[in-house]
Amino acid sequence: MLTRLSVDNYALIDHLEVEFDPRLNIITGQTGAGKSILLGALSLLLGARNEGAVIKDNSRNCIVEAEFDIEKLHLETLFSEIDLDYEPQIVIRRIITPAGKSRAFVGDMPVQLTTLKTLGEYLIDIHSQHRNLILASEQFRLEALDTIAHCTTLRSQFSSAYAEYNRVQSALTKARQSIDAARKEEEYIRYQVEELRAATLRSGEEAELEAELATLTNVESITEAYGAMHQSLTDEQTGVILQLVQLAKALKAVAPHYADAAAAAERLNSVIIELQDLDSSAESTLERVESDPERLDYVGARLELLYNLRRKHRAESIDHLIEIYNGYVAQLESIDSADSNIAQLERDVESAHSRALELATKIYEAHKAATPDFESQVDQILHKVGMSGAQLRIGITTGELTATGIEHIEFLFTANEGIAPRAIEKIASGGEMSRVMLALKAILSRTVNLPTIIFDEIDTGVSGSVANAVGEVIATLSSTMQVIDITHLPQVASKGDSHYLVYKSDSTTNIRALTAEERVVEIAKMLSGDSVTDAAIAQAQILLGTK
Repeated sequence: MLTRLSVDNYALIDHLEVEFDPRLNIITGQTGAGKSILLGALSLLLGARNEGAVIKDNSRNCIVEAEFDIEKLHLETLFSEIDLDYEPQIVIRRIITPAGKSRAFVGDMPVQLTTLKTLGEYLIDIHSQHRNLILASEQFRLEALDTIAHCTTLRSQFSSAYAEYNRVQSALTKARQSIDAARKEEEYIRYQVEELRAATLRSGEEAELEAELATLTNVESITEAYGAMHQSLTDEQTGVILQLVQLAKALKAVAPHYADAAAAAERLNSVIIELQDLDSSAESTLERVESDPERLDYVGARLELLYNLRRKHRAESIDHLIEIYNGYVAQLESIDSADSNIAQLERDVESAHSRALELATKIYEAHKAATPDFESQVDQILHKVGMSGAQLRIGITTGELTATGIEHIEFLFTANEGIAPRAIEKIASGGEMSRVMLALKAILSRTVNLPTIIFDEIDTGVSGSVANAVGEVIATLSSTMQVIDITHLPQVASKGDSHYLVYKSDSTTNIRALTAEERVVEIAKMLSGDSVTDAAIAQAQILLGTK
């Protein structure tokens, strides 16, 4: 519910502030006074783009602010989805700078225009004659039938089921495309797998082979070096070990006479042990390292194979090459198992389609069951507002499953008995469509919590008893929701719980709430023009029920 609206520096408005009644609010005023400007300001607040010069005074900002009581609208989930803190009373503010920049706030939180638009759809429904075109929208017709047939839960279940059907259908399409592409390369992939499998790749092998190749190609120099070391250590005449052994014995012999000699002998023995171990390693190396042309050829050929495979597959290492091989193997396994995977996906698609179709059929059946009573209710209201021969019929045909179900829905209308109903958007006049829309809103408001609705001269083209009936329908609508009605009809204006006058003073648009006495005069003016007669006053009092 809109509780307060404040507009500052917008178009012809310098500053105005108005508090609204929770029921039926009537707004009247002379043509050109600025009633449409109020709606323009409110539209800005609800996310409309700033498409023109809206600022009255270019030295300051344009500010539109409104306060809403949303406690009964159950918008906690919506606020969570758009990442806003929920409060039962919220303030929305839109600021346009002289430079044309826009800022928007919900409470103290800055938000994008898309957030304002999303939130605005749940707060206010601005309905003018051009908005009657919504009757041509199948989405509106679908939502209307969902509402009167109480299909909210079914619709949610169907939307989830259809999303799952889309998901598995997409997965099946991708799987088929992937396997088609893979099968075109299957022969190539199999060849690579066989080639790499035959290579019996092993992590670390390349480094080992490179080390072995270095040894095999340098056997002569290696054996020469190790032979010289062995000779130097163990020669019977000049060997280092023999000389050190003799020296250690000499040190032990003088140890009784010189204390440090024993320690020196021990250290020397340690050196001797290390040299003996080194000599043992040299002998082992000389036995192990020998010329082996066949092994040299094998190692060279093996390394050449690994190098070639790495170059071919652009592999950085043998480990990378093994990863590439495993990838090819996985592709082959995918190809080999593709038929069973696709078969499973096809079963999933069929199951998801059946589930979505089942729910869509239930919605269709609920719509069909609710349609006769809905048509009757609309007809009753149309007859009440002066369209005695009017009929609205709901045409429902079925077809392939889509995101909205299996139905194609038409609103078929005739204004006269004996003439077959046709698509309403093709034959109904603006006034007729306005009254149909009013009837639909009145019926829908009995079932769901609609947001505040603003009627912008929806009653254009009617008068007399019909105007009174239109006013009664609007008044009935306001019993379950807040209604703001901009009207030129005294019969409609008299039905309001609060009455506001839009007027122009010094080329500036203003608005004020009328007192009971002022309201009588305003409605009298609507009846007789600026020259208010006693008869007009009396008639205004009758309309207001005060006489």
